[in-house]
Amino acid sequence: MQDASLGTESAIESPASSRALVVVFAILSALLTAGYGVLFSIVGDYRDDYGINEFTVGWIIGIGFIVAFAAQIVLGPLGDRGYARRLVYGGAIVNIIGLLMMGFGTTAPMLLAGRVVTGLAVGASAPAIKRIVVVGSGDNIGRNLGWLFSADVFGFAMGPVISAVLVGPFGLAAPFVVIAVATAVVLVVVVSLGVNVPEASDDDSQRFALDLLRSRAFGGAVMLGAAAFLMIGAFDSLWDVVHTDLDTPEWMANLGIALFAIPLVLLGPWSGKLAQRRGPFLVAGIGMALGAFWMGVYGVMASGVAIFTVAMVHAVTDGFTFAASGVAVGLTAPAQRQSGAQGVLGAMQALAAGIMAPITGGLYQAFGQQTAYWVAAAVILAMAVGGLVLAGPEARRLTG
Repeated sequence: MQDASLGTESAIESPASSRALVVVFAILSALLTAGYGVLFSIVGDYRDDYGINEFTVGWIIGIGFIVAFAAQIVLGPLGDRGYARRLVYGGAIVNIIGLLMMGFGTTAPMLLAGRVVTGLAVGASAPAIKRIVVVGSGDNIGRNLGWLFSADVFGFAMGPVISAVLVGPFGLAAPFVVIAVATAVVLVVVVSLGVNVPEASDDDSQRFALDLLRSRAFGGAVMLGAAAFLMIGAFDSLWDVVHTDLDTPEWMANLGIALFAIPLVLLGPWSGKLAQRRGPFLVAGIGMALGAFWMGVYGVMASGVAIFTVAMVHAVTDGFTFAASGVAVGLTAPAQRQSGAQGVLGAMQALAAGIMAPITGGLYQAFGQQTAYWVAAAVILAMAVGGLVLAGPEARRLTG
């Protein structure tokens, strides 16, 4: 049965329960994360074209994750106190500004400032989007969260593809400008459709949502979600350098990122429904075990073609399971705390990806491909087991 903590509010009829509005929110979520993906693929150009050293390049990447972590913790609960729509609209507008700063900035301070702005924007809007969708989903919470979580990963994965297509002929600013314009268009669509979601308490005790971690089931769900993004941070930080060192054709490396995202989008809603029906902890645990296995396999692959092939299978298993941790958070947190709860999840995911990416890169530089992938696999598996143990018997009650 679905967890009772969602209460009656989740069954309130809302525009967010319509598939059309959920899809539009999913597109907006993808655009919010696409800027991250673009950045990962062009930091080398910042170094070569603008003379920014590797240490500062690392900070340009990391500062956005740090700010997003803080913003989701601090601003996420505001969505539960009557500000959800304003956080979505304002966050999208602020993200457009940050994207343009990164696109046209040519100095380290401007690029760092752009990353701070985009991190703040994503941290403010992402939890509010998920709250609006969860509260209006009724019995479709799994399907709808599946759309959103798949969209987050799809946007991140498509960033390098957008860069590959646009940077060469149009310059470094082009992918950021295109994403900014697309965000503005989608925001207009969201506003025109209207969002009428019930707002919850304005109790100051909900100023932060870290108290939700006192629930073992919620804490376990967050740990599983962080493990998933830790995997993304490791995977993305190694993909380009490993393929470069293995002399993989550039077209294949770029195509791999694009193809990896497709199952996440196509299977995302089904993944959410599966997690709701069979139990989100079970599905998430299986997904993380498979993810750790595939990361280990990458460590012993001696050709880019082999890694590409394994990655296509990995993408399918992720597509079936990736949304499960978000569904677990949605089912274990009270309806009136959904924005704060999703903010905690998003913050921990951003922190996990932000920490693991440079660590994995450093391991690769110092010890090579096998060590980097195998350490990442071990950490992913340890966090998944920890999440399941933490949730304990409460997790088994979240089944269909």
